[in-house]
Amino acid sequence: MKPVLNRRTLLSGLGAMIATGAVAGTPLAPERSLRPVLRNGAVRASAVAGPETVLRKAGISGESCWAVADVATGQRLESMNGNKAQPPASVAKTVTALYALETLGADYRFTTRVMIDGTMSNGVLNGDLILAGGGDPTLDTDALAVLAQRLKSTGLREVRGRFIVYDGALPYVRSIDEDQPEVVGYSPAVSGIALNFNRVRFEWKRAQGGYAVKMDAETARYRPEVASSVMTVVQRSAPVYTYADRDGRDHWTVASAALGKGGSRWLPVRRPGDYAGDVFRTLARAHGIVLKPARTESRPPAGAIVVAEHSSDRLWTVLQDMLKYSNNLVAEMVGMTASARREGKPPQSLRASAREMSRWAAHRFDMKNTALVDHSGLGDASRMTPDDLVAALVEVHRRGVLRPLLKPIAMRDDRGRVLTNHPVKVDAKTGTLNFVSGLGGFMTAPNGAELAFAIFSADTAARGRLSRAERVRPDGGRAWNGRAKRLQQMLIDRWGALYGS
Repeated sequence: MKPVLNRRTLLSGLGAMIATGAVAGTPLAPERSLRPVLRNGAVRASAVAGPETVLRKAGISGESCWAVADVATGQRLESMNGNKAQPPASVAKTVTALYALETLGADYRFTTRVMIDGTMSNGVLNGDLILAGGGDPTLDTDALAVLAQRLKSTGLREVRGRFIVYDGALPYVRSIDEDQPEVVGYSPAVSGIALNFNRVRFEWKRAQGGYAVKMDAETARYRPEVASSVMTVVQRSAPVYTYADRDGRDHWTVASAALGKGGSRWLPVRRPGDYAGDVFRTLARAHGIVLKPARTESRPPAGAIVVAEHSSDRLWTVLQDMLKYSNNLVAEMVGMTASARREGKPPQSLRASAREMSRWAAHRFDMKNTALVDHSGLGDASRMTPDDLVAALVEVHRRGVLRPLLKPIAMRDDRGRVLTNHPVKVDAKTGTLNFVSGLGGFMTAPNGAELAFAIFSADTAARGRLSRAERVRPDGGRAWNGRAKRLQQMLIDRWGALYGS
């Protein structure tokens, strides 16, 4: 008959071992806690499947690795190829959040300013008006409308000089990851100013003889049309979208066969300064202030005077939303702002900023096997080991820094249904690319023990075979991701049974 292991049997066995040690002259107080972690191989095999069995049941191709530790003691409980460097995908945002918090502080706010360079008399500005970006990744049309209203309240009626958008607080990046398809909204351009996460809304409706199309900067209260992005419907079936940077504007075409009766979608912006200037110009005109077409510059003039400003939410809130919604633009702008603070000037490039953050992580948390190419995890050339991340998680948990920012992760059954009363509670950051999946964070086991963990899976060969266009919805990608998430759930269940019962 197969032996049955229960808590009474386990504790009785442990008691016998303690008694035997005492008779032999060994001390009653062991060197390590006797909290039953089921380290004995035979006992563990009879109670919970081993890591190799869990990996085999998941049926996932490529390579998977993980690590888990007790946050109270720092003791490493399990490491399966824990020193294997893998693409972390958006799990990298956890490091970005820690980097920004330590460098900028939880109460830091990003500020966007309107400035004048000249003299104003009787409501007339003899000089230039400047919209100065301060690296705010959350700036939206509603906020620009507030700035336009505040500008009006100064008494300004006319601007006789230029309208300048300053975007040099951060370096310009055409696309967060140039290997991504041109059309995806999660890889827009980045600069010192951003609007609506650098996305523009494309709306279409079937009309007599074709389609009526509109490009706008929609938010909760406003929907100004924009001229910095242009859409043309073309009679074709494929490709669905094409893009070109021409005449100082984003030029898009869309295949008529893909449109149907009507709809909308967000497209990435490649010229953030022009986009923000375009929208602000429209909002200012609504208050009777006519501005010339915007031109972008990388440095505001010395001596310019601030006449209106808008501040973001505190950094803590910005990071909480970044981790919840996994917004890549926010991660890049926050990370580069932190690098700018550390270096005393804007970083030379996004990659240079990511290298600075990697150096910080190596020094701060001994993450010496981690090398990131961005702050969001979108670039698949980034590498991180589970051992590195778990060591950092253990340290920051003692200060109560990260877990309150992370999103609760629901435990699910084999059919993907949420288990509302599952005894294990998880707060973590997910990470997903095509044929790449990660999960890192904290779990509370049934007995209250808190563990830090990191799980990385990647089939880099399958990902490497994809063309740029195939990265939107690759064949087999969704099924592979499902198996990766199943592995994550099985491991968390396993750790809850082993180390928290």
